[in-house]
Amino acid sequence: MAKQTANKNLRSAKTDKKDEFYTQLSDIEKELKHYRNHFKDKVVLCNCDDPRVSNFFHFFSYNFERFGLKKLIATCYKSQESDLFSQKISEQAIYLEYTGDKNGNNVPDVEEIGIKHLKGDGDFRSAECIELLKEADIVVTNPPFSLFREYIAQLVEHDKKFVIIGNLNALTYRDIFKLIKENKLWFGHSIHSGDREFRVPEDYPLNAASSRIDDEGNKYIRVKGVRWFTNLDYNERHEDLILFKNYNSEEYPTYDNYNAINVDVTKLIPMDYEGVMGVPITYIDKYNPDQFEILGMASSAGYNEEIVGIPFVGVKDARPIINGKNTYARVFIKNKKL
Repeated sequence: MAKQTANKNLRSAKTDKKDEFYTQLSDIEKELKHYRNHFKDKVVLCNCDDPRVSNFFHFFSYNFERFGLKKLIATCYKSQESDLFSQKISEQAIYLEYTGDKNGNNVPDVEEIGIKHLKGDGDFRSAECIELLKEADIVVTNPPFSLFREYIAQLVEHDKKFVIIGNLNALTYRDIFKLIKENKLWFGHSIHSGDREFRVPEDYPLNAASSRIDDEGNKYIRVKGVRWFTNLDYNERHEDLILFKNYNSEEYPTYDNYNAINVDVTKLIPMDYEGVMGVPITYIDKYNPDQFEILGMASSAGYNEEIVGIPFVGVKDARPIINGKNTYARVFIKNKKL
């Protein structure tokens, strides 16, 4: 129940300015180390980041030389503190620019970070923030979860590389799943299960039992179903899922409304089945585009041929049905190596 409360808070937060979830530095470090070769001589943009608490800005500024960056830019929404060192309050949105260490101490000092004002409120959709986006090569941030679909669409429109935090449920969005199906978007390396802790603003309500306040008064909540979404490739994504089960009709029943078999657990995908299989959406955590082809997904009662990807042989409900009963959402896949 506590996790459900935290998840509900996360989904609804953006609508009332409680959509600020600050990613932990340890989670950023664990993920970004797998993309180090992608960042050399690149401009990195963190465009949903309060510089007072942004661990993305912290990570890249302290690892600027190690990653061989060209420039780091972070935009901040209005009413945040414009100077992360002096604690002065400003109603004006700002952005920060950092081009690396100048005095040889390998620390991003105050005088090395350019603090500039924006004309607008710092919304990532504003014209001036889009100009900063155009300058960037790679975007790395934790965008508003409620605006995730719109945020991804903007990145795709401007043909940007990215590593961003999102919710697993975004898979069921038609436009997000289409990108995954076309191998233009995939999950990152480091988060495949469990929950993650986020720091939240001071006025955020702590309703879940899994929330906490540290010794300095900072608030934290734990959220289930978090994933990294990226279009930067990494070697482990191309490792085959080890299969050990053989197909049998009793363990893998055929759907009433699709010519496909049901697989309840990803690790139990049969190694010898040549046809279409319906697997849990968490299969995407293990997806290797060299091993399987993603044909589509059935997650709602309405049939959409472009999304589902295989013919519907039912009458009404397009959700996968076994012996007259609905199953959970399923991704349809086919083994490329058989």
